Amino acid sequence: MLGLAGCATAPEDIAPAYVSPVAYKGLSCNQIAAEMQRVSGAAQQASGVQQKNRTQDKWLTAATIVVFWPAAFFTHGDGANAAQLARLKGEMQALQQTANLKRCKIKMQQMG
Repeated sequence: MLGLAGCATAPEDIAPAYVSPVAYKGLSCNQIAAEMQRVSGAAQQASGVQQKNRTQDKWLTAATIVVFWPAAFFTHGDGANAAQLARLKGEMQALQQTANLKRCKIKMQQMG
């Protein structure tokens, strides 16, 4: 569909931002697991917001094409929420790397 360039990206298509695992090297396996749980919850929340933004943008884009072109100015696109989701995904990867290096028996949950 023409005009979708300004739409918010699907949460699953947002690539993780690089986060150094060094920040987590002083944590125990239990602390890593707790941090993974916290980050996962925040990522799920950010993913939900991103999906909501994407859905709203699609509807606004359709309205723009069919009825009211100024509606294009109200699309969310990728902004702070997408950046936050990318960072959280990167944190999860860094935590998993640290857990693997420490031989913790923790597996990362899949995120959208």
